[in-house]
Amino acid sequence: MSTPIGNLQDISKRALSVLTEVDEVVCEEQRVGSTLMKRLGIDTPITLLNEHNETGQTSILLKSLKQGKTLALISDAGTPLLSDPGQLLIKTCIKNNIQIVPIPGVSSITASMSVSGFKDQFLFYGFLPKTEKELEKCPLVF
Repeated sequence: MSTPIGNLQDISKRALSVLTEVDEVVCEEQRVGSTLMKRLGIDTPITLLNEHNETGQTSILLKSLKQGKTLALISDAGTPLLSDPGQLLIKTCIKNNIQIVPIPGVSSITASMSVSGFKDQFLFYGFLPKTEKELEKCPLVF
């Protein structure tokens, strides 16, 4: 689920609804996730999923999902999985036929591009790999 970047009022009504209805909110950083939830006035429990615990936590979250619990995966700001942890969880859900529903939000990229004066086509890549060999492995969609 996408979360606001900078302006808390950019959160959608749908995102607010989902955050209050799910059993757990899964986030990358405890402090950032807790602050967001507190500012929104939502007390849904938070679970951490980051590069340090992703393998073990994915197994735990899978068990919760198989028991019928619902989760919302958020990033610190913006859309999760774009330069954030969580790919293993998503791949595990797909492998186990667990439904994934993306909740869109405001995109800082498209908002800034709309007023940039540049052409209406652009390429966003996130954090580029550090080596040319790693870059060759990256998927591109045109």
